[in-house]
Amino acid sequence: MTIKRVTDDKFAVCLVSGGLDSCVTAAVAIKDCTRVAFLHTNYGQRTQQRELKAFEEIADFYKIRDRLVVDLDYLSIIGGSALTDKNIDVPENQLSDSAIPVTYVPFRNTHIIAIAVSWAEVIGAGRIYIGATEVDSSGYPDCRKSYFAAYNRLIKEGTKPETSITVHTPLIDMTKEQVVRQGIRLGAPLHLTWSCYKNEDLACGLCDSCLLRLKGFKEAGVEDPIKYKVVT
Repeated sequence: MTIKRVTDDKFAVCLVSGGLDSCVTAAVAIKDCTRVAFLHTNYGQRTQQRELKAFEEIADFYKIRDRLVVDLDYLSIIGGSALTDKNIDVPENQLSDSAIPVTYVPFRNTHIIAIAVSWAEVIGAGRIYIGATEVDSSGYPDCRKSYFAAYNRLIKEGTKPETSITVHTPLIDMTKEQVVRQGIRLGAPLHLTWSCYKNEDLACGLCDSCLLRLKGFKEAGVEDPIKYKVVT
């Protein structure tokens, strides 16, 4: 029996946190697809309001009509991460540390992608884009290629047979320098993004997310358009 597909491979749900990587990924998705929907999650992170502002501004820039903002407050109740528990300090100047950092939110991407899959199945999107990188990254286990390969197998097992939904990670093999260059090449609104783990006014310039971002712009030979309290 022939199964009629009900998902469109040129229609994508893009996860947009408001950060550099997600903004560039959104630019890639818009280039690759004929229709793109944006998904954002609030999970009790320290910079929740600032990230949401960045998401809305990026969505406005691209004139995205299909937007979904979901609250995952239970991740902050579960805790275990410096991003959601203010009793755990956000590390500073620790890029060389090979251990999984305390900013890792346990299994976060699994929750977020699950929402994206549910929404994609309802609205008929065949792709999910996420701005995960494995080269210049914080070392989170749910940002590895092997993780996304496993997730794609799970999606196939757990969705209706007439759907075909896959996770796409266009930045997975890129350095931060390459991400910056790709964003500039695609005209992504990098000035609207927010990467800092600690602050909502001026980026701290000291957390690993700020350090990785600054490293990428410096190596690309481009001035970072956002302002920092400290630039090392």
